[in-house]
Amino acid sequence: MNRLHALIFDVDGTLAETERDGHRPAFNAAFAEFGLAWHWDEKRYGELLAVTGGKERIRHYAERHDPACAARPDFAAQIKSLHAAKTAHYLQRVAAGQLPLRPGVAELIAAARSAGLRLAIATTTSPENVTALLRASLGPDAPGWFEVIGAGDCVPNKKPAPDIYRWVLERLALPAANCLAIEDSKNGLQAALTAGLRCLVTPGEYTADEDFNGAWRVEGDLAGERLEGLG
Repeated sequence: MNRLHALIFDVDGTLAETERDGHRPAFNAAFAEFGLAWHWDEKRYGELLAVTGGKERIRHYAERHDPACAARPDFAAQIKSLHAAKTAHYLQRVAAGQLPLRPGVAELIAAARSAGLRLAIATTTSPENVTALLRASLGPDAPGWFEVIGAGDCVPNKKPAPDIYRWVLERLALPAANCLAIEDSKNGLQAALTAGLRCLVTPGEYTADEDFNGAWRVEGDLAGERLEGLG
């Protein structure tokens, strides 16, 4: 087996359970702020998670449930404004400490740093969401622990496309064989596998019933995970 040099983490659902009680209510707050009669309950939001990316999710929903809104000539601009408002509401929840890390995440990151492993992020969420979560949960210097943070729109195609992982690998200047991706969803797993990475999957609230065929390992969470076992 190739020697492990880096861990590449997904964020939403992997580092923390951010979807149900973080992003979802933030979207709803943004919709209310803009006077839209949209509301995403837990079940609806779980279905919408099949669409990766917040702006993409808004467009997908509007085209199917509010086509008149989606047909407006300024809809692309409205999506950007909605998403910016949603991000602001989300950051407020993060700053209030409402989205703690999942079990074992902080310990694994600390162990990796102590062992000299390189750390990176590969996610579809906005860069400011990533840095806010890291600072709130691990400390003000935590974003600097991650050598590469691939987030948001830095690549044109989001997961399950492999683009974000390839972008991160290029900047790490490491072959995929020397890295391990840590994901929580089928979309994330597919992105990692297509990029040639081994992938440890820790299913979350919305992804527990997904098919993780091809995963290197599937664990309920990262509690008790040891670097020796990641090889």
